[in-house]
Amino acid sequence: MKINNLFKITCLSAGLVLVSCSDDDDTPGVQIDEPTNYVFERDGKSSVSYGGQTTRIAMAEEIIDAFKNSEKTEAILDNMFAHQEGANDFTGTGLNESSKSVRSKTAASKDYFSVNVGEASAIKEEFDTWIAGQANEVFPNWNTEATAGVAGFIQEAGGGSTRYVNAKGLEYNQAFAKSLIGALMADQALNNYLGKSVLDDANNVEDNNNGVVAEGKNYTTMEHKWDEAYGYLFGAAPDGAKPLASIGSGSNQKGDDSFLSKYLDRVNDDSDFTGIADDIYQAFKLGRAAIVAKEYTVRDEQAAIIREKISQVIAVRAVYYLQQGKNALDATTVDHATAFHDLSEGYGFIYSLQFTRKPNSDAPYLTRTQVQGLIGQLMGGTNGLWDVTPATLQAISEAIANEFNFTVAQAGS
Repeated sequence: MKINNLFKITCLSAGLVLVSCSDDDDTPGVQIDEPTNYVFERDGKSSVSYGGQTTRIAMAEEIIDAFKNSEKTEAILDNMFAHQEGANDFTGTGLNESSKSVRSKTAASKDYFSVNVGEASAIKEEFDTWIAGQANEVFPNWNTEATAGVAGFIQEAGGGSTRYVNAKGLEYNQAFAKSLIGALMADQALNNYLGKSVLDDANNVEDNNNGVVAEGKNYTTMEHKWDEAYGYLFGAAPDGAKPLASIGSGSNQKGDDSFLSKYLDRVNDDSDFTGIADDIYQAFKLGRAAIVAKEYTVRDEQAAIIREKISQVIAVRAVYYLQQGKNALDATTVDHATAFHDLSEGYGFIYSLQFTRKPNSDAPYLTRTQVQGLIGQLMGGTNGLWDVTPATLQAISEAIANEFNFTVAQAGS
């Protein structure tokens, strides 16, 4: 358990914590029955549900796979992104029958976009532009060797992986996938489902206090909203109750999806950030237990921890990929394919920074304007990544790290 500025949390026994709402040790605390794993029940049946998040993660996986298939058209990719119920867009079980889509929840959080629909539309259109670019710029040049100003393929040194880039060296598939981590997963978790405007909406507090469940369900609406935030991180885990089984256990672990789970694992595996996965998991678990106990101040403190830590994951990976790209460009023999691959991933993580959330605030660590400025530095030369310098990559890295509690050296290793 963590001791934070607002609470003293003492483990009394397995599954029971005492929370004191004051720094005065004489202040009586409240007891919260916290389970060992993310297991919550009502009347002997699970009250945890985040199936919609699992579905959207699965849809997103198929979309980014389709970016690698040059036989796909813009219309096919568009339809996958903005899926309509019953359309034959996916191969995964039940996905075509689902009424859910990835596009509808991209840049769609209540806290950030409910009154900022113009910005939300602009962000969705940027994702549409990456789809169009892949279909109309990259796919037609699948067998053309890329050079500055020419889209096509570029192969890593020594016969390594082949990368497919636009005329400025950007891999649209990486930009799309990594930007989705912020625009879908982080935005929905941090700025929608963990927000008071969603958790406490309408009669949610009264219903949770009185144990009134949603119609036809075994959970209160507040419980479900918290679970939905959990699902955007852990929704693809084979065992949602114990999702850390595939996170943070060394180089053989890769998380359970290509999005937040994967990169939480990568950051947790860095000795400078070891334990961050458990920090987030424990905060999710205690926050959910606090909802059951009707202790909403404790709930909100855990939401603040989750916001801070998930935001940090995104920032660390942004700096990491910028530094890896810098190293590749600094090498005696420049490997453009490796550099551009890293920098394309970095592009997406930089883009995702606008969806981060400072704890106890309603603001991201970097605003959309700041993010656009950093991307402008990265891609601003005539030929984009073909022109970017190691000095520029270092400057962008420092600008990001300065907003967080880590150094470029820590994140870049």
